[in-house]
Amino acid sequence: MKKILLILAFVLGLVYIVSPVDLIPDGFPVIGWIDDIFVGWVLGYYLAHGRLPVFVSRFLSGLTGKRPVSGEKSDATGRQEDTISQDDPYAVLGVLPGASADEIRKAYQEMVQQYHPDKVSHLGREFQELAREKFIRIQEAYEKLK
Repeated sequence: MKKILLILAFVLGLVYIVSPVDLIPDGFPVIGWIDDIFVGWVLGYYLAHGRLPVFVSRFLSGLTGKRPVSGEKSDATGRQEDTISQDDPYAVLGVLPGASADEIRKAYQEMVQQYHPDKVSHLGREFQELAREKFIRIQEAYEKLK
């Protein structure tokens, strides 16, 4: 189903680029191509990286009131993994900027339970190392936001 949506979005993007009906009409030389270039760039970025650019995801989430769904992975609670930025404490904890202290604390507790070294001790060594690194980033992010 995801491939079908990807193909559909790609085809619609190409139709928009070729279509004479645009946000900025193509009748205006150079200026009329700006929106076509932008749509083409977003399509190319999505094909290269498997997700929408961050600013497009944030814009779409602002319109819909939902979190970005441009390819970022999410866990069982629906929170985003930190594919946006490992330095952003909000992204590490999977909360939106401006989240309340209770939301931050709850997200922190859920992430700690999921990635605590004792919880993954039965998994392979590689998973234990990844979980340990993630756990450290979670601790650092919570300290920054506290």
